[in-house]
Amino acid sequence: MDYQDCFAFQQKFFKSNVTKGIPFRIQELKRLKQVLQQHEELLYEAIYKDFKKSRKETYLTEFSLLYKEIDLALKKVKKWSQKRKASVSLANLPAKSYIIPEPLGVSLIIGAWNYPYQLSLAPAIAAIAAGCTVILKPSELPSNTSAAMKKMINENFDPHFFKVIEGGVEETTALLKLNFDKIFFTGSVPVGKIVYQAAAKNLTPVTLELGGKSPAIITEDVDIDMTAKRLVWAKFLNAGQTCIAPDYVVVQESIKGNFLKAVVARIEEANYDVANENYTEIINRKNFDRLHSLIDADHIYYGGKSNEETKTIEPTILSEVSWEDTIMNDEIFGPILPVLTFTDINQAIEQIKSRPKPLSLYVYTKSSKIRNKIMAEISFGGGAVNDSLMHIIETSMPFGGVGNSGIGNYHGKYGFDAFTHYKSVLQKSFWIELNLKHSPYTDFKFKWLKRLIG
Repeated sequence: MDYQDCFAFQQKFFKSNVTKGIPFRIQELKRLKQVLQQHEELLYEAIYKDFKKSRKETYLTEFSLLYKEIDLALKKVKKWSQKRKASVSLANLPAKSYIIPEPLGVSLIIGAWNYPYQLSLAPAIAAIAAGCTVILKPSELPSNTSAAMKKMINENFDPHFFKVIEGGVEETTALLKLNFDKIFFTGSVPVGKIVYQAAAKNLTPVTLELGGKSPAIITEDVDIDMTAKRLVWAKFLNAGQTCIAPDYVVVQESIKGNFLKAVVARIEEANYDVANENYTEIINRKNFDRLHSLIDADHIYYGGKSNEETKTIEPTILSEVSWEDTIMNDEIFGPILPVLTFTDINQAIEQIKSRPKPLSLYVYTKSSKIRNKIMAEISFGGGAVNDSLMHIIETSMPFGGVGNSGIGNYHGKYGFDAFTHYKSVLQKSFWIELNLKHSPYTDFKFKWLKRLIG
């Protein structure tokens, strides 16, 4: 395929100004919702082939969030797109100022494999709402979901406006050579750096949704059973293949024993199994082998068993883990939970701060002092207090990383902003012009200029 032609067609279509019209955006958002609803069965079957993921979990973790984003965009896109007034300083009076939201243009969205529908189509919803055209490159790892999205989009949308291109490294590399107006990437830190370098050659603005080792800090005053229930659900959802899953736990030493027992009890109560429709396979053999190699038999507190044929690893808890152990080097991205301890919260904070900034952070505590201290001292993308993962469903808040865990954010209005340029305009009439700003600059003029401009 000639990607240059595909890009050129979209560029021409964008320059026709069709996508800038609010009625067109609303029409295409409605089309996307309708197409998603009509193809749910196809998408359910595809993701089951790739992950053995159940219909119920697919709806809850993929479709529900997409429908929520579409409905919000349909309700708000007119308001978001309106020109809005800005204040005018004394130096420019009489005049008026305003800000015009305008779409950036032709966008490239590179999706991730772990939530293939949500992480590919949520940015596309934002791009459509903003008035951009979209070339979507889903992850090639879940090949069935990639093919399903290609069929669904390419058979129902004008390719000049919205097109799916499948492929791996070669195809992505070719696409990144094009002079897009916006690139949105979700994936790993190493690949994110490659995308960023490619974008820099064309000075293309990027949003990078990456990952990192997201900690969960637990103090001795918590409700242990409730903490275990919320934490276990967040960790083992999608078999741990979630970018904002708690990567490791740092629990106060005094409650470690009771906490571990509560976690095991909750895992056994949940009875995680593909057959129970609450668990999934590991995406491929490469990741299965990587995860299997991280399970140190000397540290297994619970679980540890795996099945090569089904690519499944049972929920595994590792205890007596130190900050220097191999499993603490990189994001786990699987159903393995290392548990570390602390006696001094300051030391725990310093250990976390000494590492790359995480995408998420979770603190379980009743102490406002400790909560406020952690929030003030540790930099992270987003998170929750006394819960995990659930901040992702709040479209009123930006979702994104910081530092090594990402650049930029999206969801709701923040997604619209990610694909929008805010054009600032000062408008004046011809009927008067103060002579202050024009030379010669007398002492009198200069005195008043300083007062007016600052």
